[in-house]
Amino acid sequence: MNKLLIFIVTIMLVSVVGCGEDIQQSTVAKNTESLCQQAWFERVEQQISSGDGQGHGPDLGSIEWRSVVEFKLGIREQAGLPEKDSDLWCEYINKHYIAVQ
Repeated sequence: MNKLLIFIVTIMLVSVVGCGEDIQQSTVAKNTESLCQQAWFERVEQQISSGDGQGHGPDLGSIEWRSVVEFKLGIREQAGLPEKDSDLWCEYINKHYIAVQ
């Protein structure tokens, strides 16, 4: 009987710990995803203008815009940069180059 009880408790603990990790990873993913939003793109644009000074430039947040941001920062084609179409790209740019306001 004691072995059965220990087995059941072990299974329950493994289940609870496993669920906790999934929740934590999900929260991290949501925080990263929420950064690549219009408000963040506008904040970056205020600090790193992608336009030509005459009102012309790529759409905020587009791949073209992200490429211009990399160019203006002098990091285009730098090793280790996340893919431009990923949420990790926004996180990387924010962490390393954008002044906190």
